[in-house]
Amino acid sequence: MRSTTLIICLLFNIFCFSQDPLPPIGQWREHLPYNSSIDVSAGNGKIYAATPFSLFSVELADGSVERYSRVTGLSETGVSAIYYDSTEQQLLIAYTNSNLDILAKNKLYNIPDIKRDNITGDKTIYTIYKNGSIYYLCTGLGIILIDAKRKELKDSWFIGNGGNQVRINGFTADAVFYYAATAEGLKKAAINASNLADPANWTLVNGNGLSAGSCQQVMNIQNKIIVQKNDSLFVQNGNNWNLFYTDGWSFINTQLTENRISICEKNGNNARVIYLNADGTVFKSLASTGAISFPRKAITYNNEPWVADQFAGLSHFNNGNNYVNYSPNSPQAIGSGEMVVNHSVLYATAGAVNNSWNYQYNGDGVFIFNDGKWNNINRYRYRAIDSLLDFICLAYDKRDNSFWAGSFGGGLLHVKEGPVFEIFKQGKLGAPAGDPASYRVAGLAFDYEQNLWVSNFGSSQPLKVLKKDGSWKNFSPPFNLVENAMAQILIDDNNFKWIVSPLGNGMLCFDDAGSIDNTGDDRWRRYRNGAGNGNLPGTDVLCIAKDRNGYIWTGTNDGVGVIECPDQAFTAGGCDAIWPVIANGNFAGYLFKGQEIRSIVVDGANRKWIATQNGVFLVNETGEKLIYRFTEDNSPLLSNDVKKLALDGETGELFIATSKGLCSFRSTATEPSENSSDLLVFPNPVPSGYTGTIAIKGLKENSIVKITELNGRLVFQTRVLGGQAIWNGKNYNGKRIASGSYLVLVGVEGGKSSVAGKIFFIAN
Repeated sequence: MRSTTLIICLLFNIFCFSQDPLPPIGQWREHLPYNSSIDVSAGNGKIYAATPFSLFSVELADGSVERYSRVTGLSETGVSAIYYDSTEQQLLIAYTNSNLDILAKNKLYNIPDIKRDNITGDKTIYTIYKNGSIYYLCTGLGIILIDAKRKELKDSWFIGNGGNQVRINGFTADAVFYYAATAEGLKKAAINASNLADPANWTLVNGNGLSAGSCQQVMNIQNKIIVQKNDSLFVQNGNNWNLFYTDGWSFINTQLTENRISICEKNGNNARVIYLNADGTVFKSLASTGAISFPRKAITYNNEPWVADQFAGLSHFNNGNNYVNYSPNSPQAIGSGEMVVNHSVLYATAGAVNNSWNYQYNGDGVFIFNDGKWNNINRYRYRAIDSLLDFICLAYDKRDNSFWAGSFGGGLLHVKEGPVFEIFKQGKLGAPAGDPASYRVAGLAFDYEQNLWVSNFGSSQPLKVLKKDGSWKNFSPPFNLVENAMAQILIDDNNFKWIVSPLGNGMLCFDDAGSIDNTGDDRWRRYRNGAGNGNLPGTDVLCIAKDRNGYIWTGTNDGVGVIECPDQAFTAGGCDAIWPVIANGNFAGYLFKGQEIRSIVVDGANRKWIATQNGVFLVNETGEKLIYRFTEDNSPLLSNDVKKLALDGETGELFIATSKGLCSFRSTATEPSENSSDLLVFPNPVPSGYTGTIAIKGLKENSIVKITELNGRLVFQTRVLGGQAIWNGKNYNGKRIASGSYLVLVGVEGGKSSVAGKIFFIAN
């Protein structure tokens, strides 16, 4: 068992966290979905709601909403169950990977024993029951016991037939027996039995009105044992089991709450929540509303209903079917497709394809993040685009601030302000021969003349362009490509089109020679692995990026290759890729050899952020030095399985799409400014006690920044990263500088510096 005492700023985040417009430099924020709730618990004036990814709470006194995640200090992403213990005043958080957190007053306790145990099987924690000072965790293995006070693993009971594992769906106790609702049926054991880890001490209970087979829940209400069997409740009466409640609807969940039983149920397209009194009469019925579409859990707190719904978040019913919904602003779902940032607005796609490039029927659409607020564009909100699934690529249109999104199977979508939708399918796009209704768009990019280039995956002419005059032109490469596969498109400084060709086809370079309609002067080149063939390090190209030198960085299934002479792509000698060499302790090796490179972005200092299946890396301009490596173990990164990256060059915020959701990290480098007239220092004035990073933004690339006293005495000097310099507020001796005013001087190395601004420090 590990106990982590949280520092003050982290405690503030856990208990008072809301999504700020922009995190400080070096800090993280999460962008997880909060529209789906799967569990709810209450105590100490708060309602806690679990989502499939994290959780949030509602403070009853003022209605404020707080978010909890790895970024605010939790151990994992992916919640399976929660339970608030009012006696100990602590919240149990069970994760889908079997890890367990206890949030208690000013400490976060992690109990990783179940997760770390090498036993195979279903270790998911489905529900939590407390009796005395013990938590009984109902898992797919059996019953796991946790000491509530010591916060450590106490015991485990595997009570399946023959001592095998069995899923436990519910657990309770009376004065004499423990009862377990299992996949094998209802089982009970005497509380005073000497060894409850021995399955021989557990008796299977059936007959006398209770049929054999799986039970979904067991509860003790006013000393009456109630068992859920399929869509009915049965009550124990001596040795007999009598029908307690059924109504012909399908039960989703039953739960004991404030001496009542809540039933979440569904009947066709209708859903509702029933609250039963201890005698089986109905206390309250909540009909299908905007808050109840697929209720997962329901409780009462101070006799008022709270419902966690799969599609409607958390809702509080205070008068009949009137309700208040609590669903923190967030993206519809996790995003794993392409992301782009323009003017600090993030556009992210939610769709995906599998390794064979088959569509996945993902309808979550496109998410837009602007000034701390999310807007979701998808078929659930707009019926006009209900035929478009699996959006995987994007392009921003600076002509009218609209954007284009590629659906892998549904065609091309143009979204204008309103939103107003324009859809391109047949007549403009082609379909694969074996799937004539599928219009697969896998790559989009605008060239310097504002023509939109489109990868029409699987079409007989897989490269298309929508010219700025509204007409279309189609192209076919002079190579035999598996499935005519084309994906990401990048336009370089020569207006060449670099195109990822998945399924082992490599990478293509295309030049229309500035005359789209004249195909006679078109040039093509194909890059593959092997010297003379392009020298890419892997057989499958996954991503490409252009750096500030104009070099083409290529991410493959086996590391990184860099084309440093893209202007010579069509010359007789060609231009093969080189493989950057990076130091690794006393050894050196090729950059990310043996790893999948899923995404590459370039920051304002020409450094490269690289996404892999083993975390996120930042390397220097040449790829020869590792600057950062973020993993689940050393950072709030939601998952090591990183899919895509996007960078806001104006702020330095890196957006990271992982298999468990989207998060972001604010880095040190921004895009350079043309001049220093827009210099911004933040924070300024620097408040008393501030120990964070001070950012000086809006600078020319490669500038030298000096911090001096008013008399010109040098305090600190640094070089700009892209368009931003950072400072920790200390002098060269590592001491905190004194209160007062300081000059910011900006110049070039070896040249004269001029005053660009002031920084004010407030004394402690």
